[in-house]
This record gives sequence, C-alpha cells and structure tokens, in this order.
Amino acid sequence: MKADYVNPFFMSTKEVFRLMLGLDVIRGDLRILEDMVPSKEANALLGVTGDLQGSVLFSYPREMALEMVRIMSGMDMHEIDSFVSSALGEVANIIGGNAVTKLTESRLTCDIVPPQVFVGEYKSLSMATGKALLIPLRTSIGEFDMTVFLKENTK
Repeated sequence: MKADYVNPFFMSTKEVFRLMLGLDVIRGDLRILEDMVPSKEANALLGVTGDLQGSVLFSYPREMALEMVRIMSGMDMHEIDSFVSSALGEVANIIGGNAVTKLTESRLTCDIVPPQVFVGEYKSLSMATGKALLIPLRTSIGEFDMTVFLKENTK
C-alpha cells in the first residue's frame, strides 16, 4: 500500500483531532495485517470508492469514545448509545472528507461512503480484502487504531 494512499487519512486524523477535540495524535509502529483485524468496543468503518477502493476502520476503546463525545458535546456520556455512535460516525466522515480532498493532490479521485459504526466487544473483524495497514495512534485520552485497506481500483 502506497504512502500516498495512507498519509492523507493519517494527516486528516491528526488535523480533525486537533481542531475538534484539542488533542494531539502520535503514531505508533505500523503493522501489516493479512487476515483478521483487531477491534475495540467502538468501531467506525468508512468506505472509499473511486480511483481507490476499500475502507478505513477507526477502533476506539469504550472510555476513549465516551470522552471524545463528552469533549465535543459538553455532556457526560455513560454508554455507547445512538448519540455516541452518531458522533463517532461523524468524526470518521469528516476525516474521510478531508482525506479524499488531500488525495486529489496525488491526482486521485475518490469519494467516501457514509460510515458504519459497530459497537461491542469483538475480538477481531474480517475484512476479506487481503493486506491492511494497522496504524496505532495515541492521544492524551487514550489509544486507538486506524486500519487502512485501500487498493487501486482496476475498473
């Protein structure tokens, strides 16, 4: 997977977390996944179409997801309900929109599919798309993963 595909999503994540949440994002060591993808209690899956196809998965631990929504809304959250799920989906949507705009700098035309949010304790998810890149990310309120599964659309 080319850095030109991944960097727009990483940079957009950093920017959105800084602007919306006032949080710095620090990248951990990258890992290639060839089968199952580890997940956490709150997962937002964003589809990508166009010159690239695939998806980007944001996986958050429960407490981090609740704290993110508290920061955005000013309300204490105690469970991952439809409000929290919607907010996490919107964060993924904004990151994705910013990333596909950045992809145009590499002359790639892409669009995003509205995110799906999965809540619950899954040990792992199968994406059945071959190799993926797991990017562990750290903030002052917790650690989360961004897993990128993108390939060129052969049309």
